[in-house]
Order: sequence, then structure tokens, then C-alpha cells
Amino acid sequence: MEIKFDEKGLVPAIAQEARTGAVLMQAYMNKEAFDKTLETGYAHYYSRSRQKLWKKGETSGNVQKIVSVSLDCDGDCVLLKVEQTGGACHTGEYSCFFNMVQENAKIANASMLYELYDLIADRKVNPKEGSYTNYLFEKGIDKILKKIGEESAEVIIASKNPGTSELRYEAADLIYHLLVLMNEKGLTLTELFGELQGRR
Repeated sequence: MEIKFDEKGLVPAIAQEARTGAVLMQAYMNKEAFDKTLETGYAHYYSRSRQKLWKKGETSGNVQKIVSVSLDCDGDCVLLKVEQTGGACHTGEYSCFFNMVQENAKIANASMLYELYDLIADRKVNPKEGSYTNYLFEKGIDKILKKIGEESAEVIIASKNPGTSELRYEAADLIYHLLVLMNEKGLTLTELFGELQGRR
């Protein structure tokens, strides 16, 4: 399918974080920006105000590494799935879409795993006094493995009881400790999900 540029030679482009699905920003591309994006593997856009091509993160370092490029059904909008470095917004926010107009419900999803994983990773690099996560890292792999064993047993016990509230609580504990273990061993969620995807 060919891209349908408008009368100014532009097409809207939406950048989405490939790991979490978070919508990061919307900008415009001309043909040169689109071609440069495909050629380099990094997002390039066209600035309407400055009337020039620009690479996302060229000054801030907050680049967008391309995972995939798709067109919508009409060919007049581009979707970039990217690996975002730093914040995508010029304000410093992670996403440009932080001005909430209405929120009818908060729906938790798998992106929470990435947020928790990243928080655990940050605790490892930037210890915080009184942090339980730092306590586990300080005690080392044997302590972490012991907790994995304990939480696994508690999940089994919780599963024998009626209802799901206790299982939900213990499963959350197990997943948290598993993420600590993954951080300790250097296994990323992307690698884990890749393994699961390969088993489909």
C-alpha cells in the first residue's frame, strides 16, 4: 500500500512504545522523513514550524528505535512501534498524552510488569534506604531464591482455598520476587516474552 500524503506532502505519524503499548506522541512525516526512518531504523519527522527534517532525540538523546512501521487501512496515517529512550515529550514527560480530559476507569494491564521491572532495576542501580528490594539485592541470589520458594509454596496453599483473593495476593508476591530474580540474573521481560511467543 502506498502512503497518501496530504496536499502539503505530509502524513500524521503516531509513535507507540513497543513494550508497553503506551501511545507516546503524534507528529508529521514527509516522504524524506519516512524514507529516513526506514533507512536508519530511528524515527525521523518533519517539523511544520521549522520546516525541516528532524531526528527524534537528536538534541535530547531521547531517540526512538524502530521496531515496526505500519500504515492504517486508508494509507493516510503511520504507526511507529518504537523502543523509546527517555521521555518522548519535549516537556520531559514520558508521553505527550498526559493531559487527562476524562477517565472513567483505571484498567491495569501488562505494562505494569514493565513499570515494576524498571523500578526494580532502578533500585539496583540507585539504592534507596529502607527499600525491601535493595534488601534482597544486598542479601544476594540465595535469599532471592529462598523467597521464590516460599512464595511458590504460598501460591499452592492459596490455590487450595475457596475464592481468588488470597491467590491474587500470593501470585502478585511471587511475580514481584520473580522480577527481582530476573533483574539479578540480567534476564529482561522482552527476552521472557520472546521465549513465550516462540512457544505459541
